[in-house]
Amino acid sequence: MKETIMFRGIVLVFLGACSFGILSTFVKLAYKEGFTLGDVTGAQVFFGLVVLWTLVLLRKLFSSKSSSTTFREKLKLVVMGTSTGLVSIFYYKSVQTVPASIAILLLMQFTWMSLLLEAIHKRQLPSLVQLGTVALILIGTAMAGRLFSGDLPDFDLAGMGYGLLAAFCYSIFLMINGAVGNHLHPATKSALILTGACVLIFIIFPPVFLTNGALTSGLFKWGLVLALFGTVIPPLFYSYGLPETGLGLGAILSAAELPVAVLMSNIILKEEVWAVQWLGVALILAAIVLSNINSLRQKRSKAVTLA
Repeated sequence: MKETIMFRGIVLVFLGACSFGILSTFVKLAYKEGFTLGDVTGAQVFFGLVVLWTLVLLRKLFSSKSSSTTFREKLKLVVMGTSTGLVSIFYYKSVQTVPASIAILLLMQFTWMSLLLEAIHKRQLPSLVQLGTVALILIGTAMAGRLFSGDLPDFDLAGMGYGLLAAFCYSIFLMINGAVGNHLHPATKSALILTGACVLIFIIFPPVFLTNGALTSGLFKWGLVLALFGTVIPPLFYSYGLPETGLGLGAILSAAELPVAVLMSNIILKEEVWAVQWLGVALILAAIVLSNINSLRQKRSKAVTLA
């Protein structure tokens, strides 16, 4: 029974990561059809909000279970959602001007940024393992970005900056996400967080796509696709899967986002991906595995001791 639950958790986290990984390709395709950053981000959060709050309503109608929470807690989750809104804006802005395979590499820098923020928050120096992880990630990123090749790519510097800003905002979100609303149902928590993201995005990009005919001109399908793979599947699958896998294994499985994004950009968008870039991707994945292998061993040893 435990093996079945663990396997289910592994599958859910892996699928959630793959779902995140294909977003940049869909965004590129939407841009090719002439839609703007405001159209793409706005449609994603709008349709995601409709789906999640519909799930919340259906659950309240057909389930007797309810999680009580204060208005202050709900407000905290909404405010926290603004960080995810910034992630979408900065990440999709980066996708506008740099290859999708590079944009995802920039976003993956949240791994070492999270370690840095944690060290600052706890006021203690990172461990040697953490420093080694950061070094491997940076070397892998340089390889994946072809910085060591003789033919240096001409990437837009502003786009790369937006990608790093997206990574920074994502690391902030991860740091505060576990502190609020953990007793809530995943759909409710996700809906509240997305509400904050929606408010922020609509302030920056007024939702003119609702009235200017963009939805009937093709934005409707992209909004649904991006909402499904970006704001519905990942948070729900992670919420159900991570408690079964644990954070260590969950972080390793979540790294599937990177190769999926690079592979999709190569197959669908026909972006050139060199062998050295794949080696860089492999190095980043190895760094993520190494950074979490110790926690996995500790968890396994505790399980054996309890048994």
